[in-house]
Amino acid sequence: MVDYRKLKELVKLMTENDLSELDLRDQQETVVIKRAMPVVSSYAGPAPGMAYPAPVVHHAVHAPAGAPVAPGSPGAPGSPGSPLVDSEDDDADLIAITSPMVGTFYPAPDPESPPFVSVGSSVGSETVVCIVEAMKVFSEIKAECSGKVEKILARSGEAVEYGQKLFLVRPV
Repeated sequence: MVDYRKLKELVKLMTENDLSELDLRDQQETVVIKRAMPVVSSYAGPAPGMAYPAPVVHHAVHAPAGAPVAPGSPGAPGSPGSPLVDSEDDDADLIAITSPMVGTFYPAPDPESPPFVSVGSSVGSETVVCIVEAMKVFSEIKAECSGKVEKILARSGEAVEYGQKLFLVRPV
């Protein structure tokens, strides 16, 4: 028979110690209690003093003229995340700043602040261009190149993949 007073004490113990699971066993009984933990999702910005991974920076690469590109595939003109929204010739000399990880893209330090950079902004190798959040860790992404921001390819709150192009920069 279940002793509800004992069960109530165990639940109180879990709550007081912020436990998500409790597993007790002896020769006569087994008690397993699990509780859902609240998920807190608020954008607080990066933690001070945190080490940030460097972004991967690649030069924009395009298929040779006349090469077939499947519609809707990455790199197909007009597809989401494609740097080829305008003409191919305009992007040939641009440097792509890519995401160093899978996460969520944020162009500003917090929702009320202006973006780190916008189209036309000058950037240097140490210029922070955005934040990518992964598992509640906010990583500042630096340009790692010098030039002028020509295109912003990701939207605030959008999920980004490792190596996905976030910005296109025209070198100086």
